[in-house]
Amino acid sequence: MTDTRTPLLRMVEITKTFPGVRALDRVTFQVDPGEVHGLVGENGAGKSTLMKILTGALQPDSGTIELRGRPVRIPDPGTGQRLGIAIIHQELTVLPELSVAENIFLGREPTGPLGLVDWSRLYRQTQALLERLDIDLDPRIRVGELTIAQQQMVEIAKALSLNADLLAMDEPTSALTERETEILFRLIQGLRDQGVTVIYISHRLEEIFQICDRITVLRDGRHIATRPVQELTPQEVVRLMVGRAITEMYPPPGQAPGPVRLEVRNLHRPPRLHGASLTLRSGEILGLAGLVGSGRTDLARAIFGVDPVERGEIRVHGRPVTLRSPADAMALGMGFVPEDRKSQGLFLQMTVRQNTVIARLKELSGRLLGLIDFRRARTEALRLVEELDIRTPSLEQTVRNLSGGNQQKIIIARWMARAPSILILDEPTRGIDVGAKAEIHALMRGLADQGVAILMISSELPEVLGVSDRVLVMREGRIVAEFHREEATQDQVMLYATGSLERLPGPPEAQA
Repeated sequence: MTDTRTPLLRMVEITKTFPGVRALDRVTFQVDPGEVHGLVGENGAGKSTLMKILTGALQPDSGTIELRGRPVRIPDPGTGQRLGIAIIHQELTVLPELSVAENIFLGREPTGPLGLVDWSRLYRQTQALLERLDIDLDPRIRVGELTIAQQQMVEIAKALSLNADLLAMDEPTSALTERETEILFRLIQGLRDQGVTVIYISHRLEEIFQICDRITVLRDGRHIATRPVQELTPQEVVRLMVGRAITEMYPPPGQAPGPVRLEVRNLHRPPRLHGASLTLRSGEILGLAGLVGSGRTDLARAIFGVDPVERGEIRVHGRPVTLRSPADAMALGMGFVPEDRKSQGLFLQMTVRQNTVIARLKELSGRLLGLIDFRRARTEALRLVEELDIRTPSLEQTVRNLSGGNQQKIIIARWMARAPSILILDEPTRGIDVGAKAEIHALMRGLADQGVAILMISSELPEVLGVSDRVLVMREGRIVAEFHREEATQDQVMLYATGSLERLPGPPEAQA
């Protein structure tokens, strides 16, 4: 039977061009009332640009938008909100100095007779909303004190407080735990039952197939296909996204690991680290799994000298070292790709060339006056861009305008330029598409085969199990289990990560 309902949303022949890049090329996108519609594509496919046009954050060069059967113009986000459109952005937009309640109702706070904020009412409304979403947060707590996952839940609550009937979610689970993701999915299903329409953007195809009714695929700024989820398989979606079949998501195991490059013994940094210990060998990819808040990132930052430790020992190439800063770690041959590439890893306003070679400025400086040899710098940057297949119009392209996958490759290229012996990767594929993930996985294995010792932190268990030679599980600031590649399973890792089981790795004295 043909569905004759009027679409809730039609975006027709939408085109948008940025300097050197056509982000959208005559894209037509249609969403029906009360459906959860998956929007997928590689980074740079145009998904976020399309959503920014829908919400009024960007204006199209050409094309039209129809909402509930009528043409509309959305010149700014305020107009989008008044039309019943809300979006949860991939990048957090919370204000860390304000409370949870102030963030959720910013600009819409309830007021009393004198026009002053009615704080009691504000906190009651916030508490009711949080309880509806099954979010256990104090409305009065400062958002800057929350974890990234909790900040993401504040974003979700803020969007839903607008009573929108068209809700776009851009990678909403990228920083959520498994339990928080389940809560979100239950909420989405409840919203769908109430007639709310959801546009769901995610690189996690298992989520798309679990929650969505239909899927639209974009590639290189063009509409490729829109089909019911029952008519597709994950493999077909990947082929539509990248224009080719990806036969191997994870590279095969590499060579046997070599000598120990890094030893961490009994690191303490309350309240996050409570006696964490590990060893990392040359040519090995060591995966570090655990729930949000388990101390994984804190351990990585301590190893790289970002945060001081209260006690414990770090050995590099068998020798005890004192790391007072990242400069000390770099001098010992370490590199670190942080969890949040945009705020901690990249200089967004600088070019591809500048970002790629910035860690080697001393080596690229001439003997006279210490001035940078720009010819050498450009040659070095071009070599790395070609070696890592970084897709950019030129070396002078601003990094902000590149896709997430290419931005991540640039950070890795920066450390490759220094030829590190130890490389720490914190969430190396967060928020990037399946094609770029496969490339970064292959890149990691290639570096390991060259003898680099890699410590990888990831919240995606399939990635941890698929890429790692060994897997460590972290909980409450210490390592609670160790598995070799062949014996690790998702169920086992989760049992240890949640505290249902505990098996300390290594000799007893390692955890003393």
